[in-house]
Amino acid sequence: MRIEQTLWTESRESPADRSTPVGDAAQLVVVFGAGEQLRNGRIAELRRRHPQARFIGCSTAGEIHGTTVHDDSIVSTAVAFESTKVRTACVGIAGPDDSRQAGRDLATKLLGDDLVHVFVLSDGTRVNGSELVRGLGQIVPDPVRVTGGLSADGARFKETLVLADGVVETGVVAAVGFYGRRLRVGCGCLGGWDSFGADRLVTRSKGNVLYELDGRPALQLYREYLGEQAAGLPATGLFYPLSLMLKDSDARVVRTLLAINEQDLSITFAGDIPQGSHARLMKANFDRLVDGAVGAAEMGRDGLQGADPDLAILISCVGRKLVLRQRVEEEVEGVRDVLGPRALLTGFYSYGEISPFTPSARCELHNQTMTITTFSER
Repeated sequence: MRIEQTLWTESRESPADRSTPVGDAAQLVVVFGAGEQLRNGRIAELRRRHPQARFIGCSTAGEIHGTTVHDDSIVSTAVAFESTKVRTACVGIAGPDDSRQAGRDLATKLLGDDLVHVFVLSDGTRVNGSELVRGLGQIVPDPVRVTGGLSADGARFKETLVLADGVVETGVVAAVGFYGRRLRVGCGCLGGWDSFGADRLVTRSKGNVLYELDGRPALQLYREYLGEQAAGLPATGLFYPLSLMLKDSDARVVRTLLAINEQDLSITFAGDIPQGSHARLMKANFDRLVDGAVGAAEMGRDGLQGADPDLAILISCVGRKLVLRQRVEEEVEGVRDVLGPRALLTGFYSYGEISPFTPSARCELHNQTMTITTFSER
């Protein structure tokens, strides 16, 4: 595959190192950018440059371009495959209750005998990511895997955007299907947060809204743990996600806080909080966050079965970015060290990450993780 990658800022346009102009040969253009930038006419320019391409992208809480992390920019990655075909699809989503059906509808549009992978990007504030993933999983056949993420709006949590074939909209879920025997796709997903405190039983919840832990109002309990930082909720909740042990499973997923409700003292998370499960608060460990990104890269590399990656899409959580601050590029540099100099890296900081726990497992919604999807056409 040939890849043309460009960083766009207010003042300049910068091609990536090892970028190869593809022009109208591009079949797919992946775009990650700040919401304001996505609406400033740059997409129209990209469509003129790549008139035959399918487009997919979203708004972010930070854009990844190589080993640098930017804000208020656009990173475009145009790909011309040798033999792989791509097809895009999108569906509208009015709210969390539509999520599972949106996943089913999206997957149905992409079914094909030679489908090898699905990459999905969703509105980040109107969706129940767990239900979206379940809907996708009901239609997408084994061994096809799904990866992707939830679009973001910085740390504001107000309005997120999805780009589907040149149109930037709210309330949309979009996906691209990859078709062809020569394409290899790897995926990896790891976190790096430390749990603290006791496991607490989820005694009342509905979907992604948590009402009670151990019979106590969830928001009240969170405030006790956070102390002075509770005044900054919901934003400070990104520093203290929940580690959730699912019923009938030893696996733990991480859930990040999206919103609070003062009237009923509930907390809304980016994914389901099943009643009867056990939850524990988590806090950041800087070194382990970086190690988690490295581990995800190793999984993504190994999934290519000996091939070198041409392209890697990195999706990391906004909470990790806020915690790491000036060290945020360390996790991207760690990925580069694993994947090597050949691979072009793109990606964004998100409100949720979609990936299997392991390359052979079904996909799940994650929060506060680094997920990596690697591509090689051999």
